[in-house]
Amino acid sequence: MQKIKSLMARQGLKSPQESMADLSPVENLRIPSKEELRELREQPIDPQAEQEIIDSIEEVYFSNDSFDMVQHELEKLPPELNLQELEEYRDKLKRQQAAVSKKVADLILEKQPSYVKELERVTALQTNLQLAAVICTNARRQLSVAKEGFTEASLGLLANQRRRQLLTGLLKSLRTIKTLQRTDVRLSEMLEEEDYPGAIQLCLECQKAASTFKHYSCISELNSKLQDTLEQIEEQLDVALSKTCKHFDVSHYTKVQLAYTLLGKTQTAMDQLHMHFTQAIHNTVFQVVLGYVELCAGNADTKFQKMQYKDLCTHITLDSYIPCLTDLCKALWEVMLSYHRTMQWHEEHDKQETTPAPDDAAESDESVVDRSYVKKKLEHGLTRIWQDVQLKVKAYILGTDMSNFKYDDFIVVLDVISRLMQVGEEFCGSKSEVLQESIKRQSVNYFKNYHRARLEELRMFLENETWELCPVKSNFNIAQLHEFKFMGQCRSPSVSPSRQAASSTSPAQEELSLFQQYLQEGNPFEMHAEHKEEETEDVLASNGYESDELEKSVYQDYDSDSDVPEELKQDYVDEQTGDVPLKSVSRETIRSKKKSDYNLNKTNAPILTNTTLNVIRLVGKYMQMMNILKPIAFDVIHCVSQLFDYYLYAVYTFFGRNDMYESSGLGLISSRLRTTLNRIQESLIDMEAVGENAGVHGTGEDRKEKVPSPHLSQLVVLTNSGTLYGLAQRVVATESLVFLAEQFESLQSHLDTMMPAAKKPFLQQFYSQTVSTASELRKPIYWIVAAKAIDYEQMLLLMAGVKWDIREIMSQHNVYVDVLLKEFEQFNKRLGDVSRHVRIPLPVSNVLWEHCIRLANRTLVEGYANVKKCSNEGRALMQLDFQQFLMKLEKLTDLRPIPDKEFVETYIKAYYLTENDMEQFIKNHREYSMKQLANLVNVCLGSHINKKARQKLLAAIDDIDRPKR
Repeated sequence: MQKIKSLMARQGLKSPQESMADLSPVENLRIPSKEELRELREQPIDPQAEQEIIDSIEEVYFSNDSFDMVQHELEKLPPELNLQELEEYRDKLKRQQAAVSKKVADLILEKQPSYVKELERVTALQTNLQLAAVICTNARRQLSVAKEGFTEASLGLLANQRRRQLLTGLLKSLRTIKTLQRTDVRLSEMLEEEDYPGAIQLCLECQKAASTFKHYSCISELNSKLQDTLEQIEEQLDVALSKTCKHFDVSHYTKVQLAYTLLGKTQTAMDQLHMHFTQAIHNTVFQVVLGYVELCAGNADTKFQKMQYKDLCTHITLDSYIPCLTDLCKALWEVMLSYHRTMQWHEEHDKQETTPAPDDAAESDESVVDRSYVKKKLEHGLTRIWQDVQLKVKAYILGTDMSNFKYDDFIVVLDVISRLMQVGEEFCGSKSEVLQESIKRQSVNYFKNYHRARLEELRMFLENETWELCPVKSNFNIAQLHEFKFMGQCRSPSVSPSRQAASSTSPAQEELSLFQQYLQEGNPFEMHAEHKEEETEDVLASNGYESDELEKSVYQDYDSDSDVPEELKQDYVDEQTGDVPLKSVSRETIRSKKKSDYNLNKTNAPILTNTTLNVIRLVGKYMQMMNILKPIAFDVIHCVSQLFDYYLYAVYTFFGRNDMYESSGLGLISSRLRTTLNRIQESLIDMEAVGENAGVHGTGEDRKEKVPSPHLSQLVVLTNSGTLYGLAQRVVATESLVFLAEQFESLQSHLDTMMPAAKKPFLQQFYSQTVSTASELRKPIYWIVAAKAIDYEQMLLLMAGVKWDIREIMSQHNVYVDVLLKEFEQFNKRLGDVSRHVRIPLPVSNVLWEHCIRLANRTLVEGYANVKKCSNEGRALMQLDFQQFLMKLEKLTDLRPIPDKEFVETYIKAYYLTENDMEQFIKNHREYSMKQLANLVNVCLGSHINKKARQKLLAAIDDIDRPKR
């Protein structure tokens, strides 16, 4: 192909594309001439030969257009040229050229019609292109006219419209920027209104808007200003959060929490809140104590403000101690109540958030984490805050020495602290060990001094006590005393008195906690003062009687002759003749039973003295202190037992101590009572205080725990027979002790609940060995009256003058019996006289009669034992005398059986015993004295006992007496 192109080039021919590019309307195409074509045709036509010639052409001629055939042929020439060869070679080349030309000419002639046709199309195309050029020229001219007449004006309008839109957007942006510039004013207003969530929302929106317009240079300054404003809002928000620590307001706290939520700082807010609560506790207590210290100091010295809180507490005066403590607890209550309400708010808020709404999506993980963190932080903060409160109050408690406080003031302190501990238990379930330990230290210190002073005071009371009856109402009960109010008002000993007061006034509130009661208003530490003002006590009766009418009716039954019943008078007159009016026995028995306790028809008002009442009040105070402060319960109960011990010992030493006890052989003091008295004397009574060398013996600390033995007042006379040797005072003293013991018995269960388990044996031993022995003092105390009220010596003298070795049976008793009965009647009358002033209870009258009868019977036996000679008829007369005595005695008293009746009868009947029976009698009846037994043997000598038997029996008596020596 390339060769054809080169051939066409040599012949002046071009390809159609090149021809079109160079074509012009006047250009002539070179076409082979007719001669050339004819010459080509005339050449012999042998296609095969022609093809062989073409094939013989070297390949190099067909290689590419840039082939230089001349150069090629020249290079092929040999070094030595041969003309003939050259000519032959030239002919060959010509033949080859002629073959190629002929081939090309054939091809051209074959394509000639197509070529012509295509050439015509090219010519037509050229014409069309020239026409298009003219049209374009015209169009350009028309467009130029249109541009000048219409397009520039329209496009100007469009450009102006676009500019207007841009300017409108710019104006809107400028107005937004202007609003942003003025936002700080609105933010300030919202902060003043405490609309923290709104302020933060606005500030955040402004920051978002500012980021939109950050391409304006003025916005960069505004952005920093908004950031400063946001920081300022956070500072004010922190201040607002701190306000909730003292006065919690739901709406206020809700705003604050919402604001922190918007800031995404919920956890930070909780950390800050706990820091504020800690600071609030410190600031609150410091300001309260500082206020009282400066008030009491009376000057404007500012040195107190620079003191540490612990040092400041030491400057509180005694007068301002309780008001300051109360205000301190009130202020701390407000802080703890705020924390409690904060926790309530979060609990309710969590419930609302965790309750899924139908359309709500699941909570975000961040929200769940925040709530979990807040819950744990609040729960942990309970113990931490209560610990801070305890430490502050502990510093205040230990900052003052309370040993010289009045009891009521100290009880108020205990009450307030007890209430505070109750608050702590409800607040976080704490047992308040810090408070308990501090108040225990103060209480032990105070109580030792207080108890020592009270024992000295009790000794003074006892030494000045005249043992007159204290007139109380018949329905008197210790629960009516102020000191025991707390027992009727509490169900549990752990509740403080003021708490008990609150629960007693409204039973419906008993189940409510303090935080529920005072959630909205009030303060649990305001109750004490109000309660104290409402206390009333009405236990004393006027003149010892319920009313004047009752007093009058009492004495109407006891005129001058009412002491001895008419029947007894009649019996006495008839006795002179030996006549016995049997019908009077039943009436007398009935009447004696009615008046056996010498009640004067009074209601059974308790018998007690002012000192007894004082001891009972002291017990109430001690129990009140113990009730509030259980850790010192054992110390208090031990001191309570000492009060009873000292009272019992005083009554015994005043009215019951007598050397004649041992000689009486009546067993008046039981071994248990004697052990108790010895224990009291050794542990409580300072026996050295009465001696001259009191300061020499014993250590000071040991003696400090003891009290000198009391002395009976000189105004109390126990030697006057007209008053039955102070029987009224003895009754009042002894029965007041018994009444005191009864009150202790009624308090045992309450004391037992407060006593530590390890110390309960002490309480049980105190009741079984001390309290229960109170009534046993009746025997030794009333025995002295019984021993002196009847003239037993006179009776022995009268019995000594009686002749007992008579030979006939007598029908008339001896005079000594009438004298003895007269003594008993006189004793009965004196009892009536005493009962005008003091009610003599039935147990007392029974003990008195028992002592008198027992002493009388023993006197009879002693009188019978003094007989030198006696016959069987004499023994019968003894029996007659004793039976007459018993018969008349039974009319005077309803005491049954008659005491020691068998003691006399057995001794009289022993006269009739044989030798062997007498020996057995001596061994079995140790209650008789050696003298009485020996006399029995001697009197029987000659009657039915010989001298040998007498010696044997006396030896038996001596054997019995030997171990006693």
